[in-house]
Amino acid sequence: RVGLRGSSEAYRRLIADISRIARVDALVLLEGETGTGKELAARAIHYLGRRASGPFVPCDCAALPEALFEGEVFGHARGAYTDARREMRGLVAQAESGTLFIDEVQTLSLRSQGALLRFLQDGTYRPLGSERVCRADVRIIAAANCSLEQAVASGRFRADLYYRLGVAIVVLPRLRDRVEDIPILADQ
Repeated sequence: RVGLRGSSEAYRRLIADISRIARVDALVLLEGETGTGKELAARAIHYLGRRASGPFVPCDCAALPEALFEGEVFGHARGAYTDARREMRGLVAQAESGTLFIDEVQTLSLRSQGALLRFLQDGTYRPLGSERVCRADVRIIAAANCSLEQAVASGRFRADLYYRLGVAIVVLPRLRDRVEDIPILADQ
């Protein structure tokens, strides 16, 4: 129903984790190799949870240049910078009452990680160039294609952000660990 397919034991454990996590409105961190279905898992958590009637808004951090991260995520006021000819609602505002999926979170710079952490701490943000502070009612699901714990150990990821995101951690099984699902996935 949400696009995930399989019958292996690893797949069944994943579905059980998703079903359990969808019932609570906690921050979720999905970890898994590229191609393991992190966005599908995030959508499943969203659509099986209480925010299903709200929007699901994806944010691909790997595709966002460092200078644009805060403006894209938190929005900006008219005149906030040279080409800001109009006010723009950010992805957080677009995800109001729903879920913001932050994909490839490990690619964020330490500065952008700090901005995200500030938002996660109290649910408030200030669009670039604006004086008003906004409060958001969004569920955050983040994803990484590597172990963020190892990224913390190597100094590439903030420990405080890792602990804030890691309220519920789901490690998606690698395809090589669920080979019996390959025919099902190929048919799809």
